[in-house]
Amino acid sequence: MKVVIPGGTGPVGAVLTRALLARGHEIVHLSRRPRADAAVRTVAWDGRGPGPWTAEIDGCDAVVNLAGRSVSCRYTPENLREMMDSRVDSTRAVGAAIAAATNPPPVWLQMSTATIYAHTHAEPNDDSGVIGGEEPGVPAYWAFSVDIARAWERAQAEADTPATRKVALRAAMVMSRDKGSVFDTLLRMTRLGLGGPVAGGRQFISWIHAEDFARAVAFLIDRDDIDGTVNVAAPGPLPQREFMRHLRAAAKMPVGLPATRWMAELGALAMRSDTELLLKSRRVVPRRLPENGFDFAFPEWPEAAADLVGRAER
Repeated sequence: MKVVIPGGTGPVGAVLTRALLARGHEIVHLSRRPRADAAVRTVAWDGRGPGPWTAEIDGCDAVVNLAGRSVSCRYTPENLREMMDSRVDSTRAVGAAIAAATNPPPVWLQMSTATIYAHTHAEPNDDSGVIGGEEPGVPAYWAFSVDIARAWERAQAEADTPATRKVALRAAMVMSRDKGSVFDTLLRMTRLGLGGPVAGGRQFISWIHAEDFARAVAFLIDRDDIDGTVNVAAPGPLPQREFMRHLRAAAKMPVGLPATRWMAELGALAMRSDTELLLKSRRVVPRRLPENGFDFAFPEWPEAAADLVGRAER
């Protein structure tokens, strides 16, 4: 197949590209900063409007849109607006290109996020879980992340593409060995002795091993009977203190210094990130994937952490 991946040059794009290339598929990245030395063909686009890049979509077999500004930043009004615009504008651009295609792709997978679900320590959210919004006991600006996710999914749903099946990937944090990935940052902090509980560590972390993420995307491309929203998350979310305990064990690091909420604020400021990434409780589980026969290679975190640490050391 020919698979077009807008935003395919980041860590998640690298995970997916490796897996699809290994299956023998042709991959085309759409990027604002194309590189001549890229491992796959990369075509320039601005993520906002039509251009020569639309020819890549006309006649391709699948589009997997990963485009959007990184959430690893300070949540200033300017950055939040850029996060919103980069996701919504790129989704609308992809939708317009598919709508205008003479031979539109059969399937369009659109990245979304598990952050769309409510902050919770109680019952896990499956694919039909409670969408977040104004939540008691959390900073008011966290609601903007939910607004972004809703607008992101709405932009895909409103695209006039009747010949193309649409799937929104409500993805948890993708854990890969790639430099700059979430796991890369967590492992580095763990090896520095900073991998302890944050603000008590009760908040749940939802995650998915990179191998399972890529397998789930390939599964959803192939299954022409699945559309709409799908949780792409491992079935074993766990509290942050347990998550880090297993990562420390895998990394053979006996010490993990705890951090209070204000210490997390200082750390996030130093890393130019935001505490929502550390403190929001995302307890998300898949329902539609296993119901339709998808088997996770890494359903539980201890085994996934051991595998990822082993890969990072090779």
